[in-house]
Amino acid sequence: MIKLVASDLDGTLLLDGAQQLPAELFDLIRKLKEMGILFVAASGRQYANMKMLFEPVLSDMAFICENGAMAVQNGEILYQDAFDPQLVREILEAVYEKDGAEFSCSTKDFYYIMPKTQHYMDLMTKVMTSRCSVIRDFDDITEPCIKMAVYEQEGMQEESITYWRTRFADKCTVVTSGFDWVDFIPFGTNKAKGIRKYQEILGISQDECVVFGDEYNDIEMLKSVKYSFAMSHSKPGVRAAANYQADRVETVLEKLIQAGGKIEEVI
Repeated sequence: MIKLVASDLDGTLLLDGAQQLPAELFDLIRKLKEMGILFVAASGRQYANMKMLFEPVLSDMAFICENGAMAVQNGEILYQDAFDPQLVREILEAVYEKDGAEFSCSTKDFYYIMPKTQHYMDLMTKVMTSRCSVIRDFDDITEPCIKMAVYEQEGMQEESITYWRTRFADKCTVVTSGFDWVDFIPFGTNKAKGIRKYQEILGISQDECVVFGDEYNDIEMLKSVKYSFAMSHSKPGVRAAANYQADRVETVLEKLIQAGGKIEEVI
């Protein structure tokens, strides 16, 4: 019997660049709760942004934010990781100096950004509707940073990914997060850490969990449970980390609900 369902957002629940969740998902989350199954949104996004996306069902679910750097349930922070301030400055200065690269620095409540272009400003504040603090100087960063990211408008080419990994992989985890982002995460921080926290709270095992993902920042989460689904459009390395594949999360959830939480009848 499944007790927890966790899903990534961008590329998993949010397909083809969508910034609004399918309306049908909210009813599915409510039905899962009625069955005693906790739905957890697990994303690289900030908590404030995720709250807006899931506003109709905030009391029916839980969150793994910033690629596992923070977990929140019913407004309570269950844990929160943070970077050393010196490393924060080193990475953000490197991003700012690189042509075509923009950074975001995640805190508990907002992103620090220093946009070079109007495109990035609009992406963060209007498209993704993220809560942002625009800074003019790196000394303006005073809040603890729990995740950093670099954005490249033309998409993260293999050359850029290699560049960022070469520069910082010895100091933190460097992982792709969607088509045009690379995330910098403290060592030991990943979405599987959040999954383990909810397993501890609920007193459940990995065999009672279902997870969905599509990117390399989902791999640890996919490997952490028995019933892991990679989206069928995901990269080969991501699909190899999962035990099953799915075209849409909602389809699997509908079947799981119809089966009374018995995943064996779904797969």
